[in-house]
Amino acid sequence: MTITRKSFLGFMGAAAFGLAFGATSALAQEVTLRMHQFLPPQATVPSQVLDVWADKVEADSEGRIKVERYPSMQLGGTPPELMDQAIDGIADIVWTVVGYTPGRYPSTEVFELPFMMTNARAASSAYWQMFEKHMKDSEFKDLKILATWVHGPGMLHTNKEVRSPEDMQGMKIRGGSRLANALLEQVGSTPVGMPVPAIPEALSKGVIDGATIPWEVTTALKVPELVDYHTEFEGNALYVLTFVLAMNKDRYEGLPEDLQKVIDDNSGLEFSIFAGGTQADGDAPARKLAEERGNTIVTVSAEEAAAWKEAAQPVYDQWIQEMDAKGIDGQALIDEARELMDAYDN
Repeated sequence: MTITRKSFLGFMGAAAFGLAFGATSALAQEVTLRMHQFLPPQATVPSQVLDVWADKVEADSEGRIKVERYPSMQLGGTPPELMDQAIDGIADIVWTVVGYTPGRYPSTEVFELPFMMTNARAASSAYWQMFEKHMKDSEFKDLKILATWVHGPGMLHTNKEVRSPEDMQGMKIRGGSRLANALLEQVGSTPVGMPVPAIPEALSKGVIDGATIPWEVTTALKVPELVDYHTEFEGNALYVLTFVLAMNKDRYEGLPEDLQKVIDDNSGLEFSIFAGGTQADGDAPARKLAEERGNTIVTVSAEEAAAWKEAAQPVYDQWIQEMDAKGIDGQALIDEARELMDAYDN
């Protein structure tokens, strides 16, 4: 077969174009980041917070960063292992509950104290500011923290009506954190520790009589179908959990500077406030669904909450002692957190 000069040059031109296109495609997607977390993809945080962050990072990097999303622990392990997965590089980015590793990041617990939080945006703002000041180079030195936030008011979802601390006597309740568990003990309940995804099965099998979670997550977990009573606190939160969006430090530092800037520009204070606020905004629609099912919603008034706050005081006292033993001024953290939250609200 004879190949003419013209056809040969045409072939070489097509080959060169193919190579150039392939090289451009390879350059266009330089980095793939695996993001791992424990909730199903339709839940509020994955769909309205993490996907928003990931989509923005991909867009701002002009396709040079791709964020692969792995919900429901699809990369293996259990929720309490997520922090170590980020440190060890099993995942590049994780979203997790800090309290799943109790005692490891003690300063974050200031926001988890009972009745500490009144506004998720204010608390998330204060949390980031205090992270940068107190935690970045100490407790979280092994990670690149991208955001810190809390959810909307934590409350009770139970199989019997609860209004006063006395109503909690003898109940088995899933506690969301170490300090939530301490409060449950103070009111005569038996705290049962378990990650959020385990709540539906535990409720359906009678392993627990109720759970402490915010309204927002009840929809994905179908909690209103498993309990008939919900107890919220007027203008306050029984408790909250602290979250982090954390990245493997070496993975971040190995990125080109312009891609580090993309990550940084989409992280930090503003994103933390957005994330906490988004979770809190999810409370009202979830509450409405429970109301439409005919469930009983008990709202504890500020006056009635006084008995709950009195029961919570030993939790504060014990926490301050524990912090002092670690060389951390617990009362100073409480005062600073309250000051920053008040400043945000004003």
